[in-house]
Amino acid sequence: MADILIIGADQGIGYYLTERLLESGNRVAVLDIETDHIAELQPKYGNHLLVISADAADSLSVQEGVQKAFDCFGAIDIAIHNACICTFNSEPETDLEVYRQVMNVNYYGALRLAKAVLPHMREARKGRLIFTSSAVGVTGFKNISPYASSKGAIESLAKCLEIENSQYGISVHLFHPPLTNTKSASGLMIPKEFKADPREVGTGFAKHIWSRKFIIYPSLSTAVSLRFSYRHPLFFGRMLTKMTDKAEQELESKQQ
Repeated sequence: MADILIIGADQGIGYYLTERLLESGNRVAVLDIETDHIAELQPKYGNHLLVISADAADSLSVQEGVQKAFDCFGAIDIAIHNACICTFNSEPETDLEVYRQVMNVNYYGALRLAKAVLPHMREARKGRLIFTSSAVGVTGFKNISPYASSKGAIESLAKCLEIENSQYGISVHLFHPPLTNTKSASGLMIPKEFKADPREVGTGFAKHIWSRKFIIYPSLSTAVSLRFSYRHPLFFGRMLTKMTDKAEQELESKQQ
């Protein structure tokens, strides 16, 4: 049994990740702005689930949430940043303030979690810190530069923190999901059959949560495609953009 903290788990991948971790006998603290959905699991799992209202964009909120989890469980073995904002406009159509808002939740939210949880882990001389990344943070993609930029920054942050904290017995990792049918991906006008099932993705991450690899994938197929993306980022970014354009055009033609 492990004591796990997740920021961003009221819906989508985070919700099903939490559900599977609880089914496996772990204790999970969930920090999120919205908690109504995840709180529905409370009657079934009792004190194995701790639901805390917290905002990834606010340092004090994250610090207080992490402290509540630590006070309740006595330890935090795994901390996961899964909260995100995603917008779908080109750079000329996106104000600078939008970039700030996205970075504040996606990147600085991850950093806030790190600063709140790493002191506890360093004192215990063990722990795992996991950030949810994205393929577009590696390859680039059209009309998504605030989100992609934040994920690219998370990639670098995770590498730096892994190097700095390995001496304390702490490992840092990245979750890499495929394009998934979640609220954050709803702005992509492509058929749902092109998107992965969030339950399968969340369950896959739960299955591999103790992987020793720096990048944790929910499935073998995702691992294969992402490995090629890391080797040929711009090629895959352009290819995925063309495939998405084609899928959007076909969807629009069906709707007419």
